[in-house]
Amino acid sequence: MVDNASSDGSADMVEKRFPLVHCIRNDANLGFARANNSAIRQAQGRYVVLLNSDTVMTPSALETITAYMDAHPDVAVCGGQLLNQDGTLQNSIANIPTLATELLNKSVLRRLFPRRYPGKEWQVEVPIEVESIIGACMVVSSEAIAQVGMLDERYFFFFEETDWCLAMRQAGWKVCFHPQTRIFHLQGASAKKVFIPARIEYWKSRYHFFRKHRVRTVLRVLKTGLLVRLVLSGIIQAVAAPFSSGARNRLMLNVAILRWHLYGCPASWGLSERSGIAEV
Repeated sequence: MVDNASSDGSADMVEKRFPLVHCIRNDANLGFARANNSAIRQAQGRYVVLLNSDTVMTPSALETITAYMDAHPDVAVCGGQLLNQDGTLQNSIANIPTLATELLNKSVLRRLFPRRYPGKEWQVEVPIEVESIIGACMVVSSEAIAQVGMLDERYFFFFEETDWCLAMRQAGWKVCFHPQTRIFHLQGASAKKVFIPARIEYWKSRYHFFRKHRVRTVLRVLKTGLLVRLVLSGIIQAVAAPFSSGARNRLMLNVAILRWHLYGCPASWGLSERSGIAEV
């Protein structure tokens, strides 16, 4: 277990109640990629399982995935169906980001083109190859890691697993989704405690992904399109704010993100200066 300088006593609890667990304690919040990489370097199994602190595995989930990967040695990454606390489905598959996925409504894309943009609306019965999976629970081949490398530590939070899946596929490996495997996911319970910094971190990671994988013109189009959408959304929310607490909260978020842009998108803003998000 990797603890990113949490302050709720969870690391002490694990060491006391589960003495067989090796606990890596960080003095600061190193982010998702660096924290997981520190554990990956010490892992010795044929698979590495990245499991968020806000997940609960169902019985036989890991056995199902590893059995599938044993039978399909060309699969580098496999994830299962994520569930809300009440058992309803979450989106468990992610597309490699493009201008379409980032500037258009993802829910509409999933409904109109379910095979191109698979989500919880398109239910499958057998494992399928996908572009990427959501990183709350992902099983990764140690052989693939040895060839491709570990998570890109320039991502602090968000997009690192998508970047990793892309790197695996570019190296000739497959990324798969196994619908028969179920994992309860409390949907970023840690990040919700610091909602605005977490959303800024999302924007930072999105820009880094496009800077890394797309030409500069595409990044400019992305930034322009997102800012236009942000301003228009802010105007609508400002009108609705006197009548809706939800609109007021969204307006506060939009203002914070716009302010971050006006200051030149500083890397120091976001979650990187905060602690308390533990990854397991």
